[in-house]
Amino acid sequence: MQVLRSIDSLSSLPGPLALAVGVFDGLHLGHQEVIRAAQEHANQHRGTAVVVTFDPHPARVLRPEHAPQLLCGPRHQQRELDRSGISCLLNCPFTTETARTPAREFIRQLIEASRPLGCISVGYAWQFGHRREGNIHLLMELGQQFGFAVYGVPPVKIGGETVSSTLIREAIAKGDFERAGSLLGRRHSVFGTVVEGQKLGRQLGFPTANVAVENEQLPPLGVYAAEVLVQDEWLPAVANLGRRPTVTEDADPSLEVHLPDWSGDLYGQDLEVRFTRFLRPEMKFNGLEELKAQIRRDIAAAK
Repeated sequence: MQVLRSIDSLSSLPGPLALAVGVFDGLHLGHQEVIRAAQEHANQHRGTAVVVTFDPHPARVLRPEHAPQLLCGPRHQQRELDRSGISCLLNCPFTTETARTPAREFIRQLIEASRPLGCISVGYAWQFGHRREGNIHLLMELGQQFGFAVYGVPPVKIGGETVSSTLIREAIAKGDFERAGSLLGRRHSVFGTVVEGQKLGRQLGFPTANVAVENEQLPPLGVYAAEVLVQDEWLPAVANLGRRPTVTEDADPSLEVHLPDWSGDLYGQDLEVRFTRFLRPEMKFNGLEELKAQIRRDIAAAK
């Protein structure tokens, strides 16, 4: 996937450009419809579909004390976009100066950088620009003036509820992966890089991969049956999401995964992990032998 870091860099892409614009945290079913509209326009006009998003999340700049826990980090987002067939992402840096940019000026920048601008696709209720002055009506006005199409995609509803990142966060926080998956349009997963740990699992006879997870919204702490994507294959695993109270004091939550029927070196590799079933809450044991016995039971339960 080609990742651009400035609006000006759009000029390097073959037009007409079909821009899907939004925050897209989680890339849920509603976001997918916005992106699909841009893809269809690009296919019809032999242009290039581009997802335009912002880094960091605008709420981190505008109201940091109320900023949401991210459903996926930038690299996880890129992976999901790549799976959807998007080949280009514009990751606009979002700063206090960006927040002060008038809505018309933001669109003018997109128009001038594109060669040419074919369409802009957004959620129908999306607002943008200084003081959120931009909306679908302004986009349609500018589209008529400058000759680009505008798609205002209506909300996606499931069971009478509008799909939103907020509902997905709530579901994940409760460990309701079925509901989260129905809103995402795919099974929920977390993503990160395997880093070196204390190697305690190896000493106990159950080597684990310590995953530095990029996702901020995590399910409840505990032990899970899981699946891990290794070299394009989903393998069964046992995952411990917790603070490891038996061996540490007041540690930050971490994710360790054990693959019972696999051996190899995963250090430095990116892993995607799907939680399939909650097995038990995290517990503090009276020594490593007791912990070792419980790990055996966890593996058997996961299988």
